[in-house]
Amino acid sequence: MDLVDRLLAGDRKAAAQLVTLMEDGGPAARKAIASLYPHTGHAHIVGVTGSPGTGKSTLVYELAKEFRARGKTVGIIGVDPTSPFSGGA
Repeated sequence: MDLVDRLLAGDRKAAAQLVTLMEDGGPAARKAIASLYPHTGHAHIVGVTGSPGTGKSTLVYELAKEFRARGKTVGIIGVDPTSPFSGGA
């Protein structure tokens, strides 16, 4: 079973491995994206931004908890464009 099949079956480790694969780019990443594309398009995307200490993490936690209570699947991607380590994700 390849990474895409494992992801579609709910394997979180496969999700992490696919994120890394896509960050690295290349033919394998393009193949994975092409395999995933038919399964996309039904998600809602919510962005949360604000100054440090304003409760962004708390808000995201509470939103995720509520959606999960309603039987929804939630994925959270943290991006910090001011990170001195990565310069942003």
